[in-house]
Amino acid sequence: MSECGRRWANPRVILVATDLNDLERLMPYAIEQAAETGARLILLHVLASSAAMSVDAAGMPYYNTTGVVESAETMLLEWSERARLKGVVCEAVVREGNPREHVMAATRQFDADRILMGTRSRSRLGKLLIGSVAEQVLRSVNIPVMTVGPEAHLPEEIGGHNRVVLNATSLRETSSPSAALACSIAASQKAKLVLLHVLPPADEMERQGLPTGIDSLAMHRLRELAEATGAGCCAAVEPMVIHGNPFIEILSESVERRASLIVLGATHRSAFENFTRDRIIYRVLAHARCPVLTLREPITEMAEADAERTTSARG
Repeated sequence: MSECGRRWANPRVILVATDLNDLERLMPYAIEQAAETGARLILLHVLASSAAMSVDAAGMPYYNTTGVVESAETMLLEWSERARLKGVVCEAVVREGNPREHVMAATRQFDADRILMGTRSRSRLGKLLIGSVAEQVLRSVNIPVMTVGPEAHLPEEIGGHNRVVLNATSLRETSSPSAALACSIAASQKAKLVLLHVLPPADEMERQGLPTGIDSLAMHRLRELAEATGAGCCAAVEPMVIHGNPFIEILSESVERRASLIVLGATHRSAFENFTRDRIIYRVLAHARCPVLTLREPITEMAEADAERTTSARG
């Protein structure tokens, strides 16, 4: 594994980007990861300008930053102290402005190896979402982003010493980096790595005369990936194919295996460019009962420019 890969698997700095409402959910995972890897935690809250608007006695709005900043700092410092009591180096940072831009800037400033964020599941209108800031960050960074959804269990509820890391793979040529990262994390946790690929329904494949299940071409390729991946990190690797709906099968398998982590590798074109059309990634991020680690593959300068324009248009 490359130097970047080693740092991603065993981060030295973890940036926790929080809206303050998700601290109770994020911090147990952040502290656990930092304690395991010796990482330093940076707790970042970005104050949007609108959050500092107040109203005076005459009902006139005015800009009051001080009170809001002090409140945010107090919350972050309380969690920083809790982390320090667990032997974790932790510092709090409050900034004002565009959340995505400040998350990116902090990632560079602190040389973060991993970003930890919270996601949401559904809005009041029932629209599936993960949160605009989380989506913008996922589209923008080339380091692993770990998201913790509202249905994720706390570490102590996962329990057990037989940990499982689940890597859902598309078996594209770009699958190897995320599989290698998942394997390295599994090895560090003394966990089994399950490489999962979801095939179309069996009857559809049979109608096309295609072999299914363990006889499928996908299973052959998955075994090759498992052999190559396991040789690189010395962890137990189990290849597995399932027929069905990818979103349902990924979540179902993660629950059945009591996975401690789901790892998703995604190219710009196969996932993040298609967020609005293909809700598989959205649903896994929003509804997983464990953290989900996504790794965006490097993209060309032209594709990066297109992604930046798309993000700006949505922002």
